[in-house]
Amino acid sequence: MTRPAVAARPAAALPAVVAVTLVAVAAATVLTACHRPPPPPPPAPAPSGPRAPADVVVLTDVDPTVRTDIRYATAHNFVGRPLDGYPEPLCLLTRAAAEALRRVQAAALADGHTLKVYDCYRPQRAADDMVAWAGQPGESAGAVEFHPRVPKSELFAEGYLGAPTAHSRGSTVDLTLVRLPAPTPSRYPSAAPPVPCTAPPQRRYPDDSVDMGTGFDCFDPLAATAATDISRAARANRALLRRLMTDGGFVNYDREWWHYRLADEPYPDTYFDFPVSRSAVR
Repeated sequence: MTRPAVAARPAAALPAVVAVTLVAVAAATVLTACHRPPPPPPPAPAPSGPRAPADVVVLTDVDPTVRTDIRYATAHNFVGRPLDGYPEPLCLLTRAAAEALRRVQAAALADGHTLKVYDCYRPQRAADDMVAWAGQPGESAGAVEFHPRVPKSELFAEGYLGAPTAHSRGSTVDLTLVRLPAPTPSRYPSAAPPVPCTAPPQRRYPDDSVDMGTGFDCFDPLAATAATDISRAARANRALLRRLMTDGGFVNYDREWWHYRLADEPYPDTYFDFPVSRSAVR
């Protein structure tokens, strides 16, 4: 016997309370997802290459009023190109030297001057670059400006260049004085013919420094701190710089009026080779 077909029954509807609850849970889940904080970024890769000791700092972070003209990061130096190890034009120093220089700057400002640094920490690779340059035959393009009377072959023997150098220990600085109010820094006229660093100040490269008798990195007897064959004004300016730096705890290298080393340097026997860059400073 054939049974009558049974009509399919619709699924029972969910109770109203259950339906509302499910909708609320779904909405809360969406809101939570929208307000969930993003995952933290992956850690930055550690800088490669040599790193500076923890007490090496950027001078302008310690005292932003000191002017800088880091010549070895440019082509305006006796080699005629940036030296190896100077990817950035920064003055790096041990904190002890930077703090001592900050106190010297305070005294200079009180006297109506500001310090301007040409070189600070110098990597060992830069000193090696100088040695390699000195061993290349022939004179350099910078001879006219930087060593017009001393042959390139005699620069090491005469004490103007040396390796290793105190600069690589992190507490030595090359610097000058600029009278206040400080002029706008001049740009080096690279297209102009070079002028000897021993020429009168009105003919030399106008780097805003007070007259020191010669330009910076002038490998010449006139650059000796106690040289007498310079003007009275230049002798007075050298004496002022020497007094300020000596009172601040620095010692002058007598062949170069611009070269000063912190007497109580923290690394007297260590020569570093990290690059002159912020990434090398911890």
